[in-house]
Amino acid sequence: MPALANVILTDRAGTPVNHTFTPLGRDGDGGRYFKAASSPLGDYRLTVTPRLTPGGRRKVDISLSLPVLVTETVNGVNNYVVARTSRAKVSFDFDSQSTLQERKDLIGMIYTALAAGTGQINSVLADGEMVW
Repeated sequence: MPALANVILTDRAGTPVNHTFTPLGRDGDGGRYFKAASSPLGDYRLTVTPRLTPGGRRKVDISLSLPVLVTETVNGVNNYVVARTSRAKVSFDFDSQSTLQERKDLIGMIYTALAAGTGQINSVLADGEMVW
């Protein structure tokens, strides 16, 4: 079982930036992480939650939340407010009989599906296009 440690995720900026998420604590058997912002409202949040079902299936949920802060001025007082938040959730569900290679294959295919060079899927996700 891995210990809670920093997690580094890289964005797709023109010059990619590594975002370091520090452990916030455990949530059940999973880990909760955050990347500190100028205000706690703007903290990026990452959650990794593995669990076993009564039937022996192994499930893992990964969620990421990226709020965007803006400064709102009311009567000369500046306050941070969340203008919008982008969220993602990926769920993996492995049969209790699955092999290590089968799990690696599924993870690798999802990783490839989300890569910038995967035309159709990237166009739908990143560019907001529809499939025709």
